Amino acid sequence: MKQYVKDFESAKATGIKYTRGIPFPAPLKFRQLIITGPPGCGKSRLVEKIGGWPEEGYIDLSMKNWWRDRGLTFRPREVHLGLPFVGLDEALAVFDKAWLEAPEPLKIEYSRIHLPPPKTRLLSIDWRARYVFEFELPPAQEILRWRRERARSGAHPGDVGVTLDLVKRQLAVYWDVASFFASSGMLTYVRDRFEDLHKP
Repeated sequence: MKQYVKDFESAKATGIKYTRGIPFPAPLKFRQLIITGPPGCGKSRLVEKIGGWPEEGYIDLSMKNWWRDRGLTFRPREVHLGLPFVGLDEALAVFDKAWLEAPEPLKIEYSRIHLPPPKTRLLSIDWRARYVFEFELPPAQEILRWRRERARSGAHPGDVGVTLDLVKRQLAVYWDVASFFASSGMLTYVRDRFEDLHKP
């Protein structure tokens, strides 16, 4: 279970199961799932298709004990990540104005990211096993196309004027966090393609 999977094809060693037609690694339990990724990557569509919790969540990874946040009680759900960046006191999401308007690309300050402690006592909660983070990281060109489609609908003002460069920068942040989570022992998967997920 503790593996970093670039896409679900490489999860076949442990098996694939389907939830409402969407493939998942077989060891994953439905209620463990936290879905995250940059804007426009397909989080909401995936949650909707599998019948997850409809409301978006937010966790500030620089906050102590974020894993105890009551907002994570309801799963599967979509969660935006607040990240600590070098030189800034407050965590930012990649759609926050301060992140978008930074004169230079901001660097994640990994030393300020808090992670659940490993289980050490028999009766203690195994916080690391409670959650499985699935990162939605399809190709930048696909995200750009989806976001431009959303912009035309007028439902997502943040998609107006979106550029490929912005999408690539946001995507890179989430790839970095996925790699950090996986290397730190968090249960982490990456879905880098969606097949028919974006079809009506």
